[in-house]
Amino acid sequence: MTHTNILIITALENELDPLLVPKRFHIAHTGAGKINAALGTFKAIQTFKPKLIINFGTAGKINLQNAELSGLVEIAHVVQRDMMAEPLAPRGRIPLSSQPFIFSSQHGFAMCGTGDSFVTSPDPWLFEQKIDLVDMELFGIASAAYDQEIPWRAFKYITDDANASAGKEWTDKIDHGQSAFLKILADI
Repeated sequence: MTHTNILIITALENELDPLLVPKRFHIAHTGAGKINAALGTFKAIQTFKPKLIINFGTAGKINLQNAELSGLVEIAHVVQRDMMAEPLAPRGRIPLSSQPFIFSSQHGFAMCGTGDSFVTSPDPWLFEQKIDLVDMELFGIASAAYDQEIPWRAFKYITDDANASAGKEWTDKIDHGQSAFLKILADI
């Protein structure tokens, strides 16, 4: 099945070389973090008017018990891990907002927690919420897609175990998921 109006969103060009992406896809790099991701996605939506948004990027692994969580993983759900407005709303939820606190892609199996911090140590809340992976962009991308009523999918390459070694491991593996993602694109 070949779609011609698909937008691929990545944070950094180091994660996905645009020259390797088939020409039938549009690609946008937003920069790191939720705000950059939301704004960059919204701008790309206005430019390309996609029927589907696909996010590709890197992630740290939180759920070390799940053997299925390795390499390239498709994300089913995403939440904000750093929205903290208690007592006005529970952690992860925007206070006084009708926006969903969880976005679902209808694909994959993993739960992603997005935040504007690079995770290098355990956070009990992440385990309580059954979060599998952490990133810094997907919630912003999914929020923009939701606002514009565009379906989305997300694929995250696990670079590290979100621990004290995460920064070095991420730097060493930032482009390791690219070939696996390009294989997935061949089937979309």
